[in-house]
Amino acid sequence: MVYKFRVILDAEEDIFRDIAILEDDTLEDLHNAIFNAFGFDGSEVASFYTCDDTWNQEDEIPLFDTGDVPGEIRTMSDYPLSSILDKENTKIIYVYDFISMWTFLVELAAIEDEQVGVTYPETLFSHGEMPSDAIEKNFEADDMHNDIYGEFEDDLDEDDLDMFEGDDSFEDFGFEENWN
Repeated sequence: MVYKFRVILDAEEDIFRDIAILEDDTLEDLHNAIFNAFGFDGSEVASFYTCDDTWNQEDEIPLFDTGDVPGEIRTMSDYPLSSILDKENTKIIYVYDFISMWTFLVELAAIEDEQVGVTYPETLFSHGEMPSDAIEKNFEADDMHNDIYGEFEDDLDEDDLDMFEGDDSFEDFGFEENWN
């Protein structure tokens, strides 16, 4: 079977590519098809992110194993497309170049029979020209607006620091001259 994706650049203008790729190909193959379809050279790091139906980012699937122990983290090459995406799970997020943060919304639009004589992956349709720079993103946690300390509030205030006054158990190393 062939998976047909619409890959949309997260930008103000409509910029997208339609890509056909075999269901047994991996996320790494889709990564290669996306950066080729959008004209990137493929020299930057990228990741896919699973997401829910409203594009809320979930688990990262990196291009390279970045774990402390080799083989600890599954990468794009470990995931056939059919193991991640199907008729019920049609969306995934793709980020290329973690400095520029080119972000793409990737949606499985159709699953069709393979056509004889067609080489996959294939760019089926191209709309819009890539801007010279990615749009700037603001990454903010939803619950941090009201409580800057989040879950790390320790309930200590200035009065609690009085517990150290008069405590001579600390040795004075005489480094005061370094702080003037």
